[in-house]
Amino acid sequence: MKVPLSWLREYVDLPAVTAHEIADKLTAAGLKLEAVTSYGHDVKNVVVGEVLSIEELEGFKKPIRHCQVEVGEAAPRQIVCGATNFVAGDRVPVVLPGGVLPGGFEVGARKTYGRMSEGMICSERELGLGEDHSGIMVLPEGTPIGADVVELLGLREDVIELEITPDIGYALSIRGVAREVATAFEVPFRDPADVSPPAESQPSHPASIADPTACDRFVLRAVSGFDPHTPSPFWLRARLTRAGMRPVSLAVDVTNYVMLELGQPLHAFDATKLTGEIVVRRAQPGETLETLDHVVRPLNPEDVLITDGSGAISMAGTMGGLHTEISDDSTEIVIEAAHFSASGIARMSRRHNLVSEASKRFERGVDRELPLYASWRAVRLLTELGGGAIRPGVTHVEIPAEPVRISIPSDHPGKVAGTHYDRETVVRRLEQVGCTVESGAVAPADEMAVLLAVTGDDMLTVTPPSWRPDLTDPNDLAEEVIRLEGYENLPSILPAAPAGAGLTEGQRLRRRVGRALAGAGYVEVLAYPFVGERDFDNLQLPAGDARRRAVRLANPLSEDEPLMRTTLLPGLLKTLVRNVGRGFGDVALFETGLVYRPAPDAPAQAPVLGVDRRPTREELASIEAALPDQPRRVAVVLAGEFERSGWWGKGRPATWADAVEAARTVAREAGVELTVRADRHEPWHPGRCAALYAGDTLAGHAGELHPRVIEAYGLPPRTCAMELELTRLEAVLPGPAQAPPVSAYPVATQDVALIVGADVPFAEVEAALREGAGELLESLRLFDVYTGAQVGEGNKSLACTLRFRAPDRTLTVEETTAAREAAVALAAERTGAQLRGA
Repeated sequence: MKVPLSWLREYVDLPAVTAHEIADKLTAAGLKLEAVTSYGHDVKNVVVGEVLSIEELEGFKKPIRHCQVEVGEAAPRQIVCGATNFVAGDRVPVVLPGGVLPGGFEVGARKTYGRMSEGMICSERELGLGEDHSGIMVLPEGTPIGADVVELLGLREDVIELEITPDIGYALSIRGVAREVATAFEVPFRDPADVSPPAESQPSHPASIADPTACDRFVLRAVSGFDPHTPSPFWLRARLTRAGMRPVSLAVDVTNYVMLELGQPLHAFDATKLTGEIVVRRAQPGETLETLDHVVRPLNPEDVLITDGSGAISMAGTMGGLHTEISDDSTEIVIEAAHFSASGIARMSRRHNLVSEASKRFERGVDRELPLYASWRAVRLLTELGGGAIRPGVTHVEIPAEPVRISIPSDHPGKVAGTHYDRETVVRRLEQVGCTVESGAVAPADEMAVLLAVTGDDMLTVTPPSWRPDLTDPNDLAEEVIRLEGYENLPSILPAAPAGAGLTEGQRLRRRVGRALAGAGYVEVLAYPFVGERDFDNLQLPAGDARRRAVRLANPLSEDEPLMRTTLLPGLLKTLVRNVGRGFGDVALFETGLVYRPAPDAPAQAPVLGVDRRPTREELASIEAALPDQPRRVAVVLAGEFERSGWWGKGRPATWADAVEAARTVAREAGVELTVRADRHEPWHPGRCAALYAGDTLAGHAGELHPRVIEAYGLPPRTCAMELELTRLEAVLPGPAQAPPVSAYPVATQDVALIVGADVPFAEVEAALREGAGELLESLRLFDVYTGAQVGEGNKSLACTLRFRAPDRTLTVEETTAAREAAVALAAERTGAQLRGA
């Protein structure tokens, strides 16, 4: 919405403030500023001149005229001009030498076409008043010679441009913005809609409303004897141009002017082209309408139409029909003003991809009480500017509507804002908006009991004004009070956290896991949760694998990935491939997210329930049955070097052991000790796959991926991965973390090397050593694995460091040796281990 400042000042007694100061006030009140544009401030030395004589110059390809122009100086000015739409005796705008036109264009005296030209005669476009450049701007007869054109035509103007959001449709008018400005500066406001139409008892043209859901007020007024050739006055055309609209003709310009001024869209019909009664109704099947843009539009049964005996003559509130448009021969005019359904106009506008200035206003909600006053304002302007007379009578068809009344506690705005507004402030601000405020409440008895129990008896009943259809509940009213009191005045106070709130243990675990993996060198990614059957094939999943049973999307983004993921690995592997393809060969990625595992007997699709009632228990149960289980998992993938090489030496490639260690890193954050066992599980290599157990619960798998999986995805050789179900770890969380006691006594270290069979997992040896060493054992670390002739064929040597410490004393050599021997004895009993060198 572009608001010329001079137009605004007609209805608001503004102090001596600039356009930017007004824009700042409107911004503080919640209206969004787009721009402030100044026009004509650089224009100078443009005066009114009278053409005394015209000499036609011959010998040129286009008409060239040498004019003598009286500009109020001692002698007439000689000016060469190429326009032919003026004659001797006409008054025209003249830029004298040294003058400046809009845009900083300077005009001087120069010789052209063999004659001296002392200035320039201007068109409307050259003066910045419009786009008409077809000829010279001819001023009305009697315009004073030598008068300053800038002041005469109001060329100097500041225009404030606002972005109007859907909830403030009232600001799509000078009337609405002027009311906001008057409130902001606390100065009087003169309502341009405050006119007094005469009381009329007879209709001007027969009309009716066939569909009350499409329109609840319809007004017609008529003008006869109108002169269609009368041009719009310069002030009217200038205002329309400054407000962003193109002048067309007097009848159209007047309806646009009143729409911009009051916010009520109007439409002018040629009365001689109307047939019978005008009816507002919905479209009928197969109907069409040729609109003013010369497009024949097939109509939808939901479209809101204005019709007569011949059929559709206008798409209500959007665009008129071509058949009844005002033409150069129209002397009988019918002005229509109505209040149409906001949702009906919005849907019709979008359905036909047809957005007009009228539809913008109707879909945001216009003042239901305006049609009578706006139509009267329009017919008065038409007769004043275009001659003719207002025909007696007015057609006024109305569907009664109850006004909205809202009960609100007087302290509700303060509670919403987190500050205090006294009752007088709340009432004053609501009345400034235009609301009627009464003491008491209109809520039903049962609601009143609740309100009074919460707020006491200080209730207000608020009736919003007709121009604010967006005010429908107490929070809307609270927003009005808050914005008028000033958002900048709201205190910055941190809300008090209620007791018992905060992160759950599961949320804390997920955050700890993310930080731990990032600290271990992994980079977090977020992959799409969509997969296809091809992913299951690439992972080498067997036909009966539960991971192949997936939820199918009703509207997938891609037909190649129509399923919800049952494992995190496909997304991670595709991300790894993209990184490697872009030259990043050493990659360690992780992701935490949900997977979707439907039950074997789950229905293929959840039932779609209505919204007209609460679902029954059976319906809720059917929805629950269709929902898949959604456990949360964490997964990692590794390729290339895990420890980077450089000047310090060789790096170390990522191996299956790093994937297992990533799982242990996650488990440590959960306070859980994982047991690692050899396993065969797709998509891992059958000989390099570890099953990860938390107690007796299988929590996930880790290891090196199968070569076929690596080939299917195009992964680097020896790519490793781990996937762990966090939900299962959350279920065995030991509770809040307990800080272990710190002993002040020294540690005692014992090394042990055991020879075991090559097929014995270290996890079994470790478990036996820990149990046998007893409570004095602080930690156990494997530091070497040896296979060779010294330990025999089919054997391996496991070298471990055992650290012992007591909380209350310094351990003796005898105590640590005894604990070590007990640990070795139990390992020998369970795994057949032998001390190396024994």
